[in-house]
Amino acid sequence: MTAELYQTAIMSEARAAHGKGRLADPDASATRDNPLCGDRVTVDVKLAGGRIATVAHDVRGCALCQAAASLIGAAAPGLAPADAAALPAAVDAMLAGGAPPVGVFSRIEMFTPVRAHRSRYDCVKLPFMALAEACAAVGKP
Repeated sequence: MTAELYQTAIMSEARAAHGKGRLADPDASATRDNPLCGDRVTVDVKLAGGRIATVAHDVRGCALCQAAASLIGAAAPGLAPADAAALPAAVDAMLAGGAPPVGVFSRIEMFTPVRAHRSRYDCVKLPFMALAEACAAVGKP
């Protein structure tokens, strides 16, 4: 299972760690946990002109979670919050056998080996859920 899940594209993305860290003054943040495996991710967002201007993440988790967070760090700037809200469902659909999202998140296809390991779906989805939650929290007390 390890070689099949942790293939080169996923490991490269995890090492790239695009957006790793925390924002000093985010508009909103969200933290999500996966109690089954211990993954924990916090995503900070800053919006400008109704779009994500900056995103950062702090991940304590496996390479799948780290790679998904890095993909967000690279691709989320410029995204509308409504599009971010749709990402968890798009990732779910792709993991269930559907086509990957089009556009900036088409690289999510690197996670197709996870399809055979349902117990690892949340490792990939957790950063996307945190991003959607952070975007939804912008402007709310």
